[in-house]
Amino acid sequence: MEIQANYIKRIEIHALWNRFNIAWDLRPDVNILSGINGVGKSTILNRSVTYLEQTTGEVKSDEKNGVHLFFDNPQATYIPYDVIRSYDRPLVQGDFTARMADPYVRSELDWQLYLLQRRYLDYQVNVGNRMIDLLSSPNPEDNQRAGALSAPKRLFQELIDQLFSYTGKRIDRLSNEIAFIQDDERLLPYQLSSGEKQMLVILLTALVRNGQHCVLFMDEPEASLHIDWQQKLIGMIRRLNPQVQLILTTHSPAVIMEGWMDAVTEVSDISCGVGKQAIHN
Repeated sequence: MEIQANYIKRIEIHALWNRFNIAWDLRPDVNILSGINGVGKSTILNRSVTYLEQTTGEVKSDEKNGVHLFFDNPQATYIPYDVIRSYDRPLVQGDFTARMADPYVRSELDWQLYLLQRRYLDYQVNVGNRMIDLLSSPNPEDNQRAGALSAPKRLFQELIDQLFSYTGKRIDRLSNEIAFIQDDERLLPYQLSSGEKQMLVILLTALVRNGQHCVLFMDEPEASLHIDWQQKLIGMIRRLNPQVQLILTTHSPAVIMEGWMDAVTEVSDISCGVGKQAIHN
């Protein structure tokens, strides 16, 4: 029987680059890994994601690479997660799947947006079905709860409209897919700037989890984002889904300025030389 965890409690990596042991105790809400270039921030995130993909069990581990992930519930066997790739690199020439899916998909962010469009449609169907069930209930309290189900989607639309207002873009409320209106012209998400695409990917990913517990990994999400957007980023994600556990790396002071200083961990604080000190549970 599959049992879902609410969050990752601890990440251990033994003999990282054959030099360091890593032991990182995580908060259930926001976790920010900081440090100079080359100390292993991205590697810690990437190895954690790899073992979520490859392993199962109450303690997820891969002895070959020395990674162990501990859940909040020792009986849990999995946790839903997403990974945000921030850099808007062109698709490699051989990536025919993405190119055949939509001719407008030309970059990695475009491909993420294409996949998120599918999840966004599923999200809307699920919310619609739940609203129908509640409105069909003889219980008046269920009827009142139905309207609240659409609140996250409305908040998402309002946040995006506010962020993109400087160019006059607004979400097309009449479209089932994500699209924009600018000066009476309809725009596809692929026509946005890199920074706009990136913010749309991040907030849309938070929305389509539909308020469920999950983990969101982000490696330097400040890339391409204006400093004002960097400051608002974590708060907006948490408003869209208070159940999300954020695990991210950053070089930007702006990302932590709005109340997240105590969520920052330096790589040097969670590492020790191999053979010098044991990692204790």
